[in-house]
Amino acid sequence: MSRKHTHDTSGKSFEGQREGEEVILVFRRHMIAMRKGFYLLLIPFALSAIPPLIWQTQLELFLLPIAGLLVGLLLFSYHFLMWYFTLFILTDQRLRQVTQHGFFGSDVVELKLSKIHNISYNIPGMSGEIFGFGTIVIQTYVGDLTIRHADHPQKIYNALQDAVDNAERGVHEEADIENQAVEED
Repeated sequence: MSRKHTHDTSGKSFEGQREGEEVILVFRRHMIAMRKGFYLLLIPFALSAIPPLIWQTQLELFLLPIAGLLVGLLLFSYHFLMWYFTLFILTDQRLRQVTQHGFFGSDVVELKLSKIHNISYNIPGMSGEIFGFGTIVIQTYVGDLTIRHADHPQKIYNALQDAVDNAERGVHEEADIENQAVEED
């Protein structure tokens, strides 16, 4: 008799979420990070539209822009999927970065909030202000995590700061409780 293994995911927002862990924020990079995908959508279409403009008497050539658009859509959809499935999950315990590589590969990086030393953000000039993107740098004792093209970096920065402050407060409260228990014994 074979038994099916089922995982109870009720109350879980993402795979790997711990018991009692609360999700604060889930965010992606700004759409501007997909500009390469937009270029790959437009370039095949534009290049394939040139021959029908030059040789207007050959009607078969008018199918080329359609083929160029289909190739561009295929390339764009790949970049869109890589953007869509690359996300950041902020919980009350950690920051988790899931980066999609290809159709089947992904990398996961986790930072405990108690290990974060400093957080800063940068908005790159007028384009960053207009479109609402920037760079967030999260410093730890072992290295930095840089989130480029973050969507609304000031909001993410504030949420990260609040989560880190709450995590530090929780660590200090646990230490105080342990110290009181030791003193009572």
